[in-house]
Amino acid sequence: MTKYENSKQYDLEERTFRFAKGVLEFVGNLLRTMANIEIMKQVIRSSGSVGANYIEANEALSKKDFAMRVKICRKEAKESRYWLRLIEIREQDAEKRKQSLITEATELMKIFGSIVEKTK
Repeated sequence: MTKYENSKQYDLEERTFRFAKGVLEFVGNLLRTMANIEIMKQVIRSSGSVGANYIEANEALSKKDFAMRVKICRKEAKESRYWLRLIEIREQDAEKRKQSLITEATELMKIFGSIVEKTK
């Protein structure tokens, strides 16, 4: 393992990637109702945006830019949680996966909130 792979930056980039990937896999097996289709589009966008904005934050040109990008990460994680809560589920296994993703979105919100506080 390289020094970069051991860093917290790498861990959070990988964690946000796994979150977005998990959402993609989850929605791939959902009911295709009119409402779910629209919600799936939203949750795919917001979950992917968490990690994309974190990558942008790591390339920030200033502390202010970094803080703004991390705030966007927190906002997108919160939005992902919202959309996940709205998705219609009929199977018990899917409900468990949904709750797991909601928990991860909540944890990511808290992590990014903590980073924002530390940058003040």
